[in-house]
Amino acid sequence: MRMRVLVPWGDLVVPAGVEVSVWDGGEELPGGLGDVEFFVLPYDRGRRPVELIAELPAVRAVQTLNAGFEEILPVLPAGVCLANGRGLHDLSVAEHTLALILAAQRDLPRWARAQAAGVWDHAHTRSLADSRVLILGYGSIGRAIERYLLAGEAVVTRVARTARAGVHGIDELPKLLPEADILVAVLPGGAQTWGLLGAAELAALPDGALVVNVGRGTSVDTAALTAEVAAGRLRAALDVVAPEPLPSGHPLWSLPGVIITPHVAGGSDSFTPRARRLVERQLAHLVAGEELENLVVPGGHR
Repeated sequence: MRMRVLVPWGDLVVPAGVEVSVWDGGEELPGGLGDVEFFVLPYDRGRRPVELIAELPAVRAVQTLNAGFEEILPVLPAGVCLANGRGLHDLSVAEHTLALILAAQRDLPRWARAQAAGVWDHAHTRSLADSRVLILGYGSIGRAIERYLLAGEAVVTRVARTARAGVHGIDELPKLLPEADILVAVLPGGAQTWGLLGAAELAALPDGALVVNVGRGTSVDTAALTAEVAAGRLRAALDVVAPEPLPSGHPLWSLPGVIITPHVAGGSDSFTPRARRLVERQLAHLVAGEELENLVVPGGHR
């Protein structure tokens, strides 16, 4: 039985009977996609891959390489299953989170400026060790971040949507925020997290606290965070912001105490080999009639 698939890379190990077409998200699409049954969205290529889903009449399974999938749901046809990239970005995002925290705590931007000026600017800094770190959004990425933090002898508090053994519920935030030296947001997008960290929540953090966001920019009230940083009360290390990209001239670009990276936490060298292996396993599952890994929407959606 022949099955046609559309994937971002060639040279995959695929089962017999699978016909592979390759599209990396560029302007030119392969021809004759009317019989594509499995579509793997190219990673980090904007809206076009999401929009293409509606143009594949035979598609029965969609694979996103992101952990988040909320933007796909509105265009996912009835009966098409959707799998996400849970686990692919865990270590990459965890590494980047640790880098942001250490850069902020050890004031690396200051030393970079001093190096550029040829100035030996000796001073002591904050540390990660013994810092009280609150991880907001304790899923697989949160667990990977925690491993790095514990290796650095930080004191970690876990928070998820609902409480469970060893993990606080999100309703406990008001009493937890005043005890956090570092707040790490690893929240997904969507209505439930939109503006979750607003003016009141940020005001509850202690003076000098560091706000790290590697989840979705929409979970933090950008205006409220900007005001707190401008007042010199909070610091920020952000891989995601709202709006994104952050407009040229926005105060966050130049405020002291802010480190910004352009939504790159998940895109390290470790990602592609892991993503390829996942897609190869998913193709084997499809050919064998087995359920996909990381299934977030089963067939029969809507």
